Amino acid sequence: MAHAALRLQNLFEQLLGAPLRVRIRAWDGSEAGPPGAPALVVRNRRALRRLLFKPGELGLARAWVAGDVDVDGDLYTVLESMAGLVWERGEDARGLTEALRDPEVRAAVRGLVRLAGPPLPPAPPPEEIRRARGHLHTKRSDRRAISHHYDVGNDFYELVLGPSMVYSCAYWPALPAEGGTLEDAQRDKLELVSRKLGLSPGQRLLDVGCGWGSMAIHAAREHGVSVVGVTLSQEQAVYARKRVADEGLTDRVEIRVQDYRDVSDGPYDAISSIGMAEHVGAERYLEYATDLHRLLKPGGRLLNHQIARRPQRDESAYHVDEFIDAYVFPDGELAPVGTTVTQLERAGFEVRDVEAIREHYALTLRRWVANLEAEWTAALELVSPGRARVWRLYMAASALAFERNRIGVNQVLAVRTPDSGASGMPLRARVWGAPDPA
Repeated sequence: MAHAALRLQNLFEQLLGAPLRVRIRAWDGSEAGPPGAPALVVRNRRALRRLLFKPGELGLARAWVAGDVDVDGDLYTVLESMAGLVWERGEDARGLTEALRDPEVRAAVRGLVRLAGPPLPPAPPPEEIRRARGHLHTKRSDRRAISHHYDVGNDFYELVLGPSMVYSCAYWPALPAEGGTLEDAQRDKLELVSRKLGLSPGQRLLDVGCGWGSMAIHAAREHGVSVVGVTLSQEQAVYARKRVADEGLTDRVEIRVQDYRDVSDGPYDAISSIGMAEHVGAERYLEYATDLHRLLKPGGRLLNHQIARRPQRDESAYHVDEFIDAYVFPDGELAPVGTTVTQLERAGFEVRDVEAIREHYALTLRRWVANLEAEWTAALELVSPGRARVWRLYMAASALAFERNRIGVNQVLAVRTPDSGASGMPLRARVWGAPDPA
């Protein structure tokens, strides 16, 4: 008699400590859960073995990437229902270790073991990064991590990101952004950064982690500055250089494959670092901030656009998200915004403004997910099914994390203020780029 779905439902509800709001559909044809709700589809017993050998987030992520589990219906609803079991477990939530002290849960797990079949751990999907020995955040390890994430094909990123080719939080005019397009919101973000930096013709801008060149092109075309953009991704650099040439900006924009630690041709009038600092790592962050301070002229401005996590009661207990680390951003680390501000100040910067734009990233991510889902067949012609599934899962889960204030994103404007104390900032800081009153 078909029964796998009911067993799975009971186990998940015991681990969550609450009823599931989704259906479970199992390989044996059984279903359990609320009628008409989106379904978590468990395609085979191998999915259970993945969960048993790697309980929690990574095991379920491996099953998703391999196609052993799927979703029929709204992905966001399923993720929210399962969040307490896998990757968004709060500090006070019921954890796996605590749940296993319950005799009923232990009995359910024993039943799951019998249901899973022979106890052999499945190999991880090929999309999971293979770890090299050695220290994190060396120049070599950073190049490898960046390549894993960004060198998956420019055509794939065009499909997800759209014409703007900006892979960071857009800046929407309102919530909800009815009538606004992703391209308009990304253009507004680039213009916001430009105005915060006070860009004007003849200045030099360093764009750290320049991606596919969008910020460099916008700054040169709209504000008349000369730009050096640096990236560790060969594919990004090739794409960005072609865009620069197509725009007729080769005399004002240089794209380099270069580590920011190797940039030595300062001083620059301004530096933009948009969605790059998450790759730096806690141990290297002061070095990062000090290097950027060194590359700025006195009075020069830094705009650091960076994802932040919520602080923990015990910061030593922080660990990198397993799924993100294994499949998306290897070696990436998030820090609370207060820690980022402190490190920038320790490097010598005067922090002048912090703008939180958390809700904007949720809107951006939902549009990226919609782009991917609308072009799913085309995506599978560009990357492996597992890679496409990685991107769909991480973007949807991240959208929910931003909406629930589990993570945020902030633009921190800092100045290399000279000894005279003349920061060059307007008296009304949010009137970006406006001249001082006469």
